[in-house]
Amino acid sequence: METEHSHHHTHTHNHTHTHTQTKAVLNRLSRAIGHLESIKRMVEDGRDCPEILIQLSAVKAAINNTGKIILQDHIEHCIVDAVEHGDEQAIKELEKAIDQFVK
Repeated sequence: METEHSHHHTHTHNHTHTHTQTKAVLNRLSRAIGHLESIKRMVEDGRDCPEILIQLSAVKAAINNTGKIILQDHIEHCIVDAVEHGDEQAIKELEKAIDQFVK
């Protein structure tokens, strides 16, 4: 299977930038997954809708905050790098991602 960035721009995704927050992001995702599992059980147990909705909104907030950490991490590391290399592509990709995320 051919990856979409194997041929056109060379340096975008193979320079080794460190995402310092990866562990924090993974921990938060695991927590959100656990939270969703427990909401699923609430639904199975026929718990009240308002209770379930409150829990869902808590998961939504957790996911949004996780997204913010990822964005911040990406901007601090990859984008600084992209600007130094005049990498328009990486900046366009970030703009697209933010657009999706903020919807």
